[in-house]
Amino acid sequence: MGETFSLAKHKNILVGVDDSADAQLAFLNAVSHAVDDDSLLHIVTVLETDSLNVFEALDKEKLKEKRVKIEQRLHDYKQQALEAGVKEVHVVFAEGEPGETIVKDVIPDVQPDLVVVGASAAKKGLGKYMGSQAGYVAKYAPVSVLVVR
Repeated sequence: MGETFSLAKHKNILVGVDDSADAQLAFLNAVSHAVDDDSLLHIVTVLETDSLNVFEALDKEKLKEKRVKIEQRLHDYKQQALEAGVKEVHVVFAEGEPGETIVKDVIPDVQPDLVVVGASAAKKGLGKYMGSQAGYVAKYAPVSVLVVR
């Protein structure tokens, strides 16, 4: 009975962020894991192009403004992670449907051994009734997923 149980350390952690409170908690959780495990941290956010109204989608300036805002937010997250002690941080900016994009595009590209997501996204309108992004990632990701609430 003198054996100690230890979990394998993660080498490459991917965290999904948006404007939700749960995403903030997921980010803090991922940063904590990355510091503890001395691992690489990838921070991803997905611009939901299908959530843009037709005028926003057609207006190149509006789209550019949204992209710049998201890139700035990713930069802020990266700075926060570095200041917390994460040694290497990469940011990933993707477009599409978040759960599907993370599973089909980001995970194969980044090859994390842990994905951290917030339990609920900052969704409005019909999207919030169409199923949880976290649920999609947890169900279809080929690696361990930590859902934070």
